[in-house]
Amino acid sequence: MANREEKRNLETIPVGTLGMIALEGCLPLGKRIDEYLVKWRTERENEHKNSLAFSGYQRPSYLIGAKVPRFGSGEAKGMILESVRGCDLYLLVDVANYSLTYSLCGHENHMSPDDHYQDLKRIIAAVGGKARRITVIMPFLYESRQHKRTARESLDCALALQELVHMGVDNIITFDAHDPRVQNAIPLHGFETVQPAYQFIKGLLRHVKDLQIDSGHMMVISPDEGGMSRAIYIANVLGLDMGMFYKRRDYTRVVNGRNPIVAHEFLGSSVEGKDMIIIDDMISSGESVLEVAAALKERKAKNIFVFATFGLFTNGLDKFDQAAKDGIITKVLTTNLIYQTPELLERGWYINCDMSKYIAYIIDTLNHDSSISDLLNPNERIQNIVSKYRTGELQ
Repeated sequence: MANREEKRNLETIPVGTLGMIALEGCLPLGKRIDEYLVKWRTERENEHKNSLAFSGYQRPSYLIGAKVPRFGSGEAKGMILESVRGCDLYLLVDVANYSLTYSLCGHENHMSPDDHYQDLKRIIAAVGGKARRITVIMPFLYESRQHKRTARESLDCALALQELVHMGVDNIITFDAHDPRVQNAIPLHGFETVQPAYQFIKGLLRHVKDLQIDSGHMMVISPDEGGMSRAIYIANVLGLDMGMFYKRRDYTRVVNGRNPIVAHEFLGSSVEGKDMIIIDDMISSGESVLEVAAALKERKAKNIFVFATFGLFTNGLDKFDQAAKDGIITKVLTTNLIYQTPELLERGWYINCDMSKYIAYIIDTLNHDSSISDLLNPNERIQNIVSKYRTGELQ
């Protein structure tokens, strides 16, 4: 990977002094990203390094101190602990980190996505328009599951994007948005939704030996019609067949706000004896993906690997433990873009895909106002890692 860093020709003048604010829920990820940035910028030889435009280019850390203290009533304020004037600022926030708590009139309150989003706005407000540019990196896009209107209901994600833009945010970078068309709410501003396809494939190949990556031995499965594009991409870059399930629903009843699923119907060729990759944007309760895995096992599928960008596991890990024990799933891969419980990280069936290096590449390149097209299209990197796996070179 080192040679790829040398290839990133970042000779251009930075937009401004690089600064990164990781809100408390995203601090571990922020620290890992910071380590990469410090290392690369220390090693990078640049003929302009001593010029005024590059002032503050090499620093022991790019993380800027910030905090959001709360009053006893639960109200809060955003504080930035050092100057950000003229900075090219990157704000990291994990709206799905429910592990953080605050005191609300003597009660311990767990932070909801709403609380995290509110804290993000407080930090932007504390910047007070003094930064050169503000980029929000919000891996799990706030309210992205409420992306379209089907009845008399709010369009929360669109409203949030517009609100951020009105506060002076220039770019929003998210990962695997539930529906990328929400960017239509802010058509004149930067919005990138990044797919972690390469990190998933790397995670799988590093941890699982003796896979045969061809259409005779492996298939990619979309668990529903909404996730088809993800499955098509992975299937195409790996040269595999694809299948999909669609949810047959009972439209005569409404349970917990939605029509209950009657059955998962499969469309695709035979899965017998083949390894399966089920790919989705998130595991919420996990019921849906486990039903799909069980349905594939009934059709005599071999190993089942689940790729999901966000592992929320809202109903705990028991069902996944049981499914792994029963041989229904082989491995589950999710990223460290959102909070992971210590229990999850200890599970034998779990593979953690670290995204910190990738985000560091994006920040480093954007700070130089260079193109990130090659970072957004990982086809070449996927082909390289697959060929290394086949020749046994992959460590």
